[in-house]
Amino acid sequence: MKMLVDLFSTDYGLMSVAVIAFMLGMAVWFRRFFVRKMREDEAASK
Repeated sequence: MKMLVDLFSTDYGLMSVAVIAFMLGMAVWFRRFFVRKMREDEAASK
């Protein structure tokens, strides 16, 4: 429980949460971007 309190109440904990959220958001964005580009490339080659 102390770990969760530290995660959400300290500056380094909040920065860790922000970095984790940013990295997950970036992963979702890159996946959608690459899938869209692959579909566009596939449609252009047909």
